[in-house]
Amino acid sequence: MNGKPLLGKGRLELLRQIEATGSISKAARAMKMSYKAAWDAVDAMNNAMGTAVVESASGGSKGGGSRLTEAGRRLILEFQSLEERHLQWLDSATLEFSARLFGKNE
Repeated sequence: MNGKPLLGKGRLELLRQIEATGSISKAARAMKMSYKAAWDAVDAMNNAMGTAVVESASGGSKGGGSRLTEAGRRLILEFQSLEERHLQWLDSATLEFSARLFGKNE
């Protein structure tokens, strides 16, 4: 990952939009971002993970499309879990700081 974040709120939303729309281009439009930026983000996540989080199919008679892989769905769930634990830690740290600063528990 070379010091660059694998996933943040923007990329998480991009994955959710790809899952909902079945398309990188539709997901990009929904997020008001360029297709290239969306594709670059997907490519970066796929490369950083060492496995595809999004798979794409080229056009053809039925058109192309994109879908999350099982790794992509797990990535979303893990990010959400980490985010929840982080918020719980922040709540706890805030209460502890408040108790130290003001000598009381809230």
